[in-house]
Amino acid sequence: MNFRTADLDRRQLAMCEFAVKLTEAPAKVVESDRQGLREAGFSDRGIWDIAAVASFFNMSNRMAIATDMQPNDEYHTMAR
Repeated sequence: MNFRTADLDRRQLAMCEFAVKLTEAPAKVVESDRQGLREAGFSDRGIWDIAAVASFFNMSNRMAIATDMQPNDEYHTMAR
């Protein structure tokens, strides 16, 4: 629920922090953000993948919000 309280390694934390910044302030993502991911062990392909997953998640949530789409009851009973 909150990655900042989870037992994540440096690499995982860098990935999550980047995804949050891309979500909340995409215009503020700069080369030093990408460099931080490289220093944490991500390749440029890995950075692309992180951005692709975060971007798709954001797009699908915004579409759901725009159309007032609600998950079905079964989804809400799944352990996650």
